[in-house]
Amino acid sequence: MKRMLRIIIGLIFAIAGVMQSQAQVNAEQVVNIGRNVLSMDDYMLAIQYFNQAIKAKPYLSDPYYYRALAKLYLDDFAGVEQDCSMALERNKFKTEAYKLRGFARQYLNKSEEALSDFNIGLEYNPKDRYFLYYKGIAEASLEKYAASDSTFSRLLKLYPKFEEAYTSRARTYILRGDTTAALNDLETSLNMAPAQLNAWLMLADVYAQRRQWEDASKALDEVAKLDPQLPGLYLNRAYIRYNNDDYFGAMSDYNYTITLEPDNTAAIYNRALLRYEVRDFRNALADFSRVLELEPDNFHARYNRGLIEMETGQYRAALNDFNVIAGRYPRFYQAYYAIAQCRQRLGDGHGATMAMYKADDIVRKYVANPKRNPLDRPTIEAGVSARKDESGKGEEDETAVMEKFNRLVTVSGTEETNMAYNERYRGKVQDMQLRVEPAQAYGLSFAPQQDKISVSPNYSRDLDNLNRSGLLPPLYLSNSPGVAQDSVAIKQAFSDIEMYSEAIDGGSKRPVDYLGRGVLYSMLKNYSAAIDDFNKALALDPNFATAYQARSYALMRSHGASNNGEELGINRYSLALADLDRVLQIYPEMEYAWFNKGVIYLLMEDYTAAVQCFSEALKLNSDFGEAYYNRGYSYLRMGNKRAATDDLRKSGELGILPSYNILKRMN
Repeated sequence: MKRMLRIIIGLIFAIAGVMQSQAQVNAEQVVNIGRNVLSMDDYMLAIQYFNQAIKAKPYLSDPYYYRALAKLYLDDFAGVEQDCSMALERNKFKTEAYKLRGFARQYLNKSEEALSDFNIGLEYNPKDRYFLYYKGIAEASLEKYAASDSTFSRLLKLYPKFEEAYTSRARTYILRGDTTAALNDLETSLNMAPAQLNAWLMLADVYAQRRQWEDASKALDEVAKLDPQLPGLYLNRAYIRYNNDDYFGAMSDYNYTITLEPDNTAAIYNRALLRYEVRDFRNALADFSRVLELEPDNFHARYNRGLIEMETGQYRAALNDFNVIAGRYPRFYQAYYAIAQCRQRLGDGHGATMAMYKADDIVRKYVANPKRNPLDRPTIEAGVSARKDESGKGEEDETAVMEKFNRLVTVSGTEETNMAYNERYRGKVQDMQLRVEPAQAYGLSFAPQQDKISVSPNYSRDLDNLNRSGLLPPLYLSNSPGVAQDSVAIKQAFSDIEMYSEAIDGGSKRPVDYLGRGVLYSMLKNYSAAIDDFNKALALDPNFATAYQARSYALMRSHGASNNGEELGINRYSLALADLDRVLQIYPEMEYAWFNKGVIYLLMEDYTAAVQCFSEALKLNSDFGEAYYNRGYSYLRMGNKRAATDDLRKSGELGILPSYNILKRMN
């Protein structure tokens, strides 16, 4: 008996060992797949593979490191820092993680911490060229120029053909104002590798500082050969050409900048100034007006437009512009002199005199005591407010964040976000123009959701119980629960409705039959008919949680629909919330009910309540990417950029495509 027991125990341990080994192999396979996907620049999908490996084996270092690398290419530097730290907690000898974390910290203006990482890496690999390279850059950013020179000298002694080191050392010389040393390094670097875009840009900058306009223009010509699609290149070359008295070349570059970027306000504004200078008033006026459409608080554009309006005899329009400026900057005396001139031309002598007195009084007080009576000096970015945080760094206040986000929300010509995951989303998702809108609520559908990276369906216990009963074809939770847009699928949906109608008319009045027909009506966007069927299902079974869930979605989506013959109007939101509350009474762990409540509050613009609902959903499911995304969206609507950033980073990590795009555009 004892011998048999020992055999059984031995077999158990042997099987456990095999299972553990197999699990390890599977985790490694997932990491390897993720690495292959990463090498194909499919960063979002790669992150999902590394997430799976982390869930299976959270003590492994590699999945965190490779996920950090994927986040680097998505410009999520805070996420890179966090994942590298997790990797190093699990394996402090993974030196590449120090390099990657240091690089991210440098971008996050944490130069001291970055320098510490590079020094640790050099303890393991004293001759690693990139640890030395990044260390020299970090030291220069901390204004430790002697140390930086020493590091670059050591680096170039070890790697004398490392052209990037010469380019970066040139940047440190530029920071110190030593343009001669910078030119020497840049020329050395470009002789080794002429196709360095950044080196040519820096060379142009050095020549511009020296007012060697012809040489600066030639350097930018080389940049144009390397990358002809850079709007900033042509904007800068236009400035250099203007200073070189090449007005035609400057105008050509402004025009091409605007061709590449039609809403580039800097190019439109500068072209307007150039047109004004050559007395092309009509086109200059159109350009200044376009700038004000894009940036209503650009008071330089408004002031110059007012001057043109005065010169062309449009005194009332000019007076309106100068009054706007005076209202925003009451001690900008030039506006009052301009107002006086306009009023004089319009025959208002008294108004002109009062405006003149006002301007003279501002100037007189300033001359008597400049500190006590400072003048207003409008800036192009006058509409952006800022405050200082505890570290002394500038931080946008809530109003500025909300205004900035509202401008993102109204971006036109963008693509819908709820598309299938496919080749269009490969690579740099953060650079795509995606519509900024919240993730949609979840409804019922007879078709599984198609835009998920994970193959597992959205789980709901009540829906699972219903599907197990076999009373209906399988139902799914989906945030895009419509019928596929093809004639066969639509015809099949109407045929299925007829089947349910025949069963009901034949005497079958089961709640599930009304639910099934109602879901089909909802998928076909006939929400009035759907609501009527859900009402009948609930009349037969008042505790039918799935029917409450389905009716809530139909109520939320309905516009002009009726309930028992009465127009719903805005009251549909209150009714939908009541249905979701009933679901939560029956199934308190239903995270999708909380999520849908949050979406309704977003529609009602009650962002505080929305945040609370999404937080409740996340308590129930900490991997609910859409809940992080919508909570981040809500925080941005409230002006809380810091909390929004944390949530959007997490939602991006969980595969929500627009997250990184919003993060980049908000920054």
